[in-house]
Amino acid sequence: MNEEEVLEVLEETGAIKKGHFRLSSGLHADTYYQCARALENPGVAQRMGEEIGRRFADSAVDIVVSPAIGGIVLGFSVALALGKPFIWAERKDGLMALRRGFCVEPGTRILIVEDVVTTGGSVAEVASLVAEAGATVAGIGCLMNRGDVETISGVAVKSLVRVGTPAFEESECPLCRAGKIIEIPGSRANKT
Repeated sequence: MNEEEVLEVLEETGAIKKGHFRLSSGLHADTYYQCARALENPGVAQRMGEEIGRRFADSAVDIVVSPAIGGIVLGFSVALALGKPFIWAERKDGLMALRRGFCVEPGTRILIVEDVVTTGGSVAEVASLVAEAGATVAGIGCLMNRGDVETISGVAVKSLVRVGTPAFEESECPLCRAGKIIEIPGSRANKT
């Protein structure tokens, strides 16, 4: 799939929303990419996972890890495509942690998979978690890179789609200044 085909799937599934949104990063934007709307279709999730998996087929990867909750379906699909184990990190007391008995052994080569990267904050947290365990981030893949994020923790980000959708600090947001009602749709929607 090329970028145009991926964007077409996102459009067809209602994954691209227009309005005034506060992203999980805290930034504001007029476009929100709710990839879960596309990934709720198992066939689409499988295709997207295979496409990301192709970009890492020649990489030595032992385990695929995703930040919860947005990256879980896609990360699983990539792991399935690569024939590798899959685990996820989730927030505990506000910080990413491996729970549910998941662990990463020293020397393990990790592929981090996320649905949407805006600032790379969640992926960077997972990369730090992996490094603390003595493992190595062998790659970072995502469905959509909506920021100018080339690398995270020194590792190149490979995406299926790269869009230059502007995002603003709240104090600089033209939508706020125009009085537009804000939506907070992300997985950290209840956090301020």
